[in-house]
Amino acid sequence: MKDVVKVTHAQVLAWRLRQQSLVPRTAASTERLVGQLAGVQAQVASAAELAVGTRRKSPSADAVRRALEARSVVKTWAMRGTLHVLPADGVAAYLALLGAARSWEKPSWQKTFGVSPRKMEALGEAVDGILDGRVLTRQELIDAVAAHRGLEGLGEQLASGWSAVLKPLAWNGRLCQGPPQGQKVTFTSPRSWVPGWRGVPDAEEAAADVIGAYLGAHGPADPLAFDAWLLRGATRKATLRGWFASLGDRLTPVEVDGVSGAFVRSEDAEALALAKPSREVRLLAGFDQYVLGPGTGDTRLIAAGRRAAVSRTGGWISPVVVHKGRVAGVWEFTEESVAVTLFAEHGAVPRAGLEAEAAHLARCTGRERSLAVRTE
Repeated sequence: MKDVVKVTHAQVLAWRLRQQSLVPRTAASTERLVGQLAGVQAQVASAAELAVGTRRKSPSADAVRRALEARSVVKTWAMRGTLHVLPADGVAAYLALLGAARSWEKPSWQKTFGVSPRKMEALGEAVDGILDGRVLTRQELIDAVAAHRGLEGLGEQLASGWSAVLKPLAWNGRLCQGPPQGQKVTFTSPRSWVPGWRGVPDAEEAAADVIGAYLGAHGPADPLAFDAWLLRGATRKATLRGWFASLGDRLTPVEVDGVSGAFVRSEDAEALALAKPSREVRLLAGFDQYVLGPGTGDTRLIAAGRRAAVSRTGGWISPVVVHKGRVAGVWEFTEESVAVTLFAEHGAVPRAGLEAEAAHLARCTGRERSLAVRTE
């Protein structure tokens, strides 16, 4: 293990801004940005587009859509059971770690969703055949599954908007999203959809890639923070420790403001140690990885009393104002304006920075709006 690197949290935040192409912005491709961020949450398509656009020097309103059409990125259920866009050449590694928890085999999952591990395996085998070389809407998939003996009663579970029964199929590499048909979502097989698909690797083989990607965007972090991001803490602790230990000298321990236990990729240790605190302002999309990576419970990023303003009911993550690397407020689009609400305790946020960000949002969306700012 490498020598401990000692830094302040202000340095950490500045380093993350750079690692995530927020300061400075980038000309990188959508595929590269998505990989650099360890995925982009895509429950809300417009938020995924804006997450990429806010990081591009010359943004467009449909970069993610075009990358999906080109199959350089793939949309599927991933971290924390939510829809993500992931690089086509790296998606299998993420699925391997998500599937390693075998959540669908736990009694609590079976009690809630009413599908036994044996029936899940039968469903997976059926879906393998149904989707191979085909793209089906949800209803078409439900109808095809119902035609299989013993699976007739799964229609309600498969139709559920929570898609809990479909997620294990995604994590086992049996299903991903295809191109939409109007407002209808479609499903297909990664075998026939993802370029160069070689199946889902062993979790031990995939761990280095996924942990490295996470730490490269959201480090320094400890194993528990990684698992909270991955599966809300569902991975067995011994497994988690083994994954991190397997990286050996590829990780460097970090002490942040005197607190130890975190790690960064060794290749990033020097740049982290040299990072200078940021004074930049950024307006980030809802569900942005800058917030989701460390989690909304990280009080060094979001003041404890402001968590409810960011992590709202129904799992909604607000668009945020970032200043000096910390969440300094929230914002939203109205018909006429970019409406910013600043947190009074954060202190002053430069108006010029907010104006520049509102102008960048106009370039992202193709629509200019005035800036409206209030403090509470």
